[in-house]
Amino acid sequence: MSLLELFCAVDDFCIRYETEQARQLVSNHRKRGPKPTLSASEVMTIVIWFHCSGYRNFKSYYQDHVCVHLRAEFPELVSYTRFVELMPTTLLPLCIYLKSRFGLCTGVSFVDSTPLPVCHNRRIKRHKVFADQARRGKTSMGWFYGFKLHLVVNEHGELLGIKITAGNVDDRKPVPQFAKTLFGKLFGDKGYLSKALFAQLYDDGVQLITPIRKNMQNRLMPLMDKVLSRKRAIIETINDQLKNIQQVAHTRHRSEANFAVNVIAGLIAYTHQEKKPALNLSRNERDVLPAVI
Repeated sequence: MSLLELFCAVDDFCIRYETEQARQLVSNHRKRGPKPTLSASEVMTIVIWFHCSGYRNFKSYYQDHVCVHLRAEFPELVSYTRFVELMPTTLLPLCIYLKSRFGLCTGVSFVDSTPLPVCHNRRIKRHKVFADQARRGKTSMGWFYGFKLHLVVNEHGELLGIKITAGNVDDRKPVPQFAKTLFGKLFGDKGYLSKALFAQLYDDGVQLITPIRKNMQNRLMPLMDKVLSRKRAIIETINDQLKNIQQVAHTRHRSEANFAVNVIAGLIAYTHQEKKPALNLSRNERDVLPAVI
C-alpha cells in the first residue's frame, strides 16, 4: 500500500461521510471560526500513515518526516501543536472508517484480548491522564495498568470486531456482543471457558471452543476442531503485530481522545496491510467443515 492509495481510499470515504452527515443535519448551522487548512482526509491519512512508517514516536514522525519529506503531498501542513489539536476531530470518522474495513465472518473465528498499558506499574499512583478510566488488570505476563483491546478475527486475519475496555474487565464480557455478527465456531483460550457463556452463544448459533483445565474431565472433540484450536496462535500473531508494528500501545499519551485516535488508526493501518496472518486451509480441510466454510 502506497501513501497515494491510502489517501484515495480515505478521501473517498470522507466524501461519502460528509455527504451523509450534511444530509442528516437538522439545520445548516455552520461552526464558527476559521476553517482548518488541512482537510479531515489529510489528517486521517497522516495519522494512519504513522502506523505504517516504522517511526516509534509521533512527534519525530511529524516533524522529521511529514514536514520534511511530504510537503509536496500536503502543501498546507500546520505546526505539530496545531496538528495534535486537530487529531480528536477525526475520531468519529476514523471509527466509522474502521468499521467499513471489517471482514466477513467465514464460520471460523478467533477471539483474544491484549493489554494496552498507559504507564509503568511504578508510576500508577502518580498517573493522572487516565486516572478515571484505566484500571489494573492481569494477564499471563503479569499485572498492568490501563486498558484491554478485545479482538475477533476470521481465518484470513481480517478484523470482525473490536472493543476497548478497562484493564480489569473479564475477557468473556464482550463476547456476547461480538457473537451478534458471528456464526459457526469461535475459538478462544482458557480465559473464555464458561458453561454459561457457551450456552448463551450456542443459542445464538455460535459454538465456543476452548481448551480445558487440568482438573476438568476430558471430552471428545472432532479432529478438525482440535486442529483449528491449535492454530489459535493466528490472533496472538495479530496482537503482536498491532503492538510492535502498528504501535497501538505506548505510554506517552496526554489525552483520552488522542489515545483512542492512536488505537483506531493503528487498527486501520493493519486492515490495509497487504499480507495478514492467515491459516490458508487446504481443500481437504475445508471439506471437513462444509457447514461453516
